[in-house]
Amino acid sequence: MSIAGLRLELKQSQGLVLTPQLQQALRLLQLNNLELCELIARELVENPFLVRADEQMIPASARREREAELSGQLPPAFAASDEDGWSPPPATPAADCRLRVARTNPAEDDDRLLREANLTRPPTLAEHLRAQLVRLPLPAPVAAIARTLCDWLDADGYLREDDAELASALAARPDDVAAARAAILACEPTGCGARDLRQCLAAQLKERNRLDPAMAILLDHLPLVARADFAALQRVCRVGLEDIKEMIAEIKALDPRPGLSFAPSEPITVVPDLLVHRSGDSWRIALNRATLPKVLVDRDYYVELNRRSRLRSEKEFLSERYQAASWLVKALDQRARTLLKVARAVFIRQRGFLEQGPSGLKPLVLREIAEATGLHESTVSRATADKYVATPRGTLPLRYFFTTALADSAGGEGHSAEAIRQEIRRMIDNEPADAVLSDDQIVALLRARGVVIARRTVAKYRESLGIPSSVERRRAKALIS
Repeated sequence: MSIAGLRLELKQSQGLVLTPQLQQALRLLQLNNLELCELIARELVENPFLVRADEQMIPASARREREAELSGQLPPAFAASDEDGWSPPPATPAADCRLRVARTNPAEDDDRLLREANLTRPPTLAEHLRAQLVRLPLPAPVAAIARTLCDWLDADGYLREDDAELASALAARPDDVAAARAAILACEPTGCGARDLRQCLAAQLKERNRLDPAMAILLDHLPLVARADFAALQRVCRVGLEDIKEMIAEIKALDPRPGLSFAPSEPITVVPDLLVHRSGDSWRIALNRATLPKVLVDRDYYVELNRRSRLRSEKEFLSERYQAASWLVKALDQRARTLLKVARAVFIRQRGFLEQGPSGLKPLVLREIAEATGLHESTVSRATADKYVATPRGTLPLRYFFTTALADSAGGEGHSAEAIRQEIRRMIDNEPADAVLSDDQIVALLRARGVVIARRTVAKYRESLGIPSSVERRRAKALIS
């Protein structure tokens, strides 16, 4: 009986290993400018050898404070006159400090700050409604329920739960909840507190003294109004076509979402990472350095601290921090070069967009940019992720310029899907009211221009633009006319 022994074998193979420096470079590449600024701000706090470019001339006093902080010692006391020419303020007697503290009431300060904060913002919808409810002659239980319900309105101003459900949640009588809802409906903006769209519109029509029986029936059949089914509306309302159109025009003049006027308006601001502008007959691409701080490595400070260090652990710490600062600066420089290289390759192919708009877009995929720049496709993907570029046509995501291709009947390079989408929008915007274009007609017009496209693709593009079908557009234009 033989027993197999252990053997030691050598095997050679290839593998891809990402060094920490390469991982850092890839992580920085996929960050946009705002995220990168946050990362740099953290590194400036944690790494003593990183300084902003405008802070490379560090005063001697600041250098001493940083050195003392690094060594764990407190900075020396200020002399009468600092070497930078700064004189400290005179010392304050302890009695004055106690007097100031005694005269200061924290509660009064909090109330004053709260009043000042309230003066700098408009009232909310709930505050606006409660200010009106106090002037109404309501019983005490109803008034308390109405004040509570003001906080339960959604952003549109609706209170979509029924009275029984609200009464159960508030442990109140359904009659009191109904009275509280009616009180809110009577406040301005009219329609707040409604359970649904019909009740909201009815409250506004009642205020205008236009809630007659025919209008009430019309509100009961709002789906027919949305479909512009005039024949069915004439049957249920028992009025003529002209009366139907006049009633619908009155409804369209109402506000279906009365609470939105009090919604906080916070515009979404997009900060571009790249800037594209015309320079003579050519176009120039630059990084948006206004939002990107430049950092440098303070080598002199490292040399000075390393010379004063005696322990091996201190020297190792200083060396590690210095290497980290150096690698960060190199990674930032590499990120800037990669972004500019990718952006230049993109706009060399999409120059038609800069000069003609969306109709000048050409088909473009990540692989083409990777081949043109000599980068890996994944690197191009990271460089274009969450990046925005400011152009004369607006600030757009860099990924906007990568679009799929639609075949060309003449055998050319094809057409950009985004350009075709914008062309469909233009056709529909310019269609006359008496000749609404169907999807089949749009397909025929595009094929006459050499674009090979299917009807379902046209329908998909039209729906992505939020454009209704030809039947709905025809009814809507008939209603307007």
